[in-house]
Amino acid sequence: MNHALSFLALLLGAVVGSFLNVVILRLPEEEGSIVHPPSHCPGCQTPLRWYDNIPVVSFLLLRGRCRTCHRPISWQYPLVEVATALLSLALYQRFGASIGFAIYFLFIAALVPIIFIDLRHQIIPDRISLPGMALGLALSLVNPFLSWQDAGLGLLLGGGTLYAIAAGYYLFTKRVGMGGGDIKLLAMIGAFLGWQSLPFVILSSSVLGTLVGIGVMIKERKGGKSMIPYGPFLAVGAMLYLFYSQKILTLAIAWLQGA
Repeated sequence: MNHALSFLALLLGAVVGSFLNVVILRLPEEEGSIVHPPSHCPGCQTPLRWYDNIPVVSFLLLRGRCRTCHRPISWQYPLVEVATALLSLALYQRFGASIGFAIYFLFIAALVPIIFIDLRHQIIPDRISLPGMALGLALSLVNPFLSWQDAGLGLLLGGGTLYAIAAGYYLFTKRVGMGGGDIKLLAMIGAFLGWQSLPFVILSSSVLGTLVGIGVMIKERKGGKSMIPYGPFLAVGAMLYLFYSQKILTLAIAWLQGA
């Protein structure tokens, strides 16, 4: 593995992660712009100098506080930057310097803000998922790891499966258990990863969501009324499949043959 390219993959991820923090902060706002105004302290509104906006490094040098007003800086900023950098490095190790890296870097860059926005606001912005669905399908025409037929089926079955589950849940409980954002997110995942990914993504996200949900119910003592967003678990399931699809499919085939 080329060490220089590995470092560039890390650097690319950190820089894009810095931009994703802007997306996470501003996109949920009504008519929020990710372009204007320039980066600034959310407390005193002072525009950030370039040397105060270096991913991770600036946070450490400033000791997690604004240079002007000394207000604490959220740990979300370095967390998103480090996470995106490590995911970028993992993509390079998985796909090398190829078109596959470029395609799935865009995919990861969509999933990361979805995770944090859904955790904070319990919404998945259409401004990410809808273009993501179209982009995943369009890129399947040049994606050496996925055919356009598999991407198209993934998009249709991904959205259709969760829609059927959500409709069935509402029919029997008269409660909304899954939002439209989750349905569009799984359609986007299917467009990027193909229909083959859907069983694992749905199963793994359900297991993770159930385990976390039980912990939340115990902590909040609200019983079945505790609300947790499902989007982050779908995103994590998609990432697991992206990096471990061969092992997952091999284990699934072995299990089916054994059964």
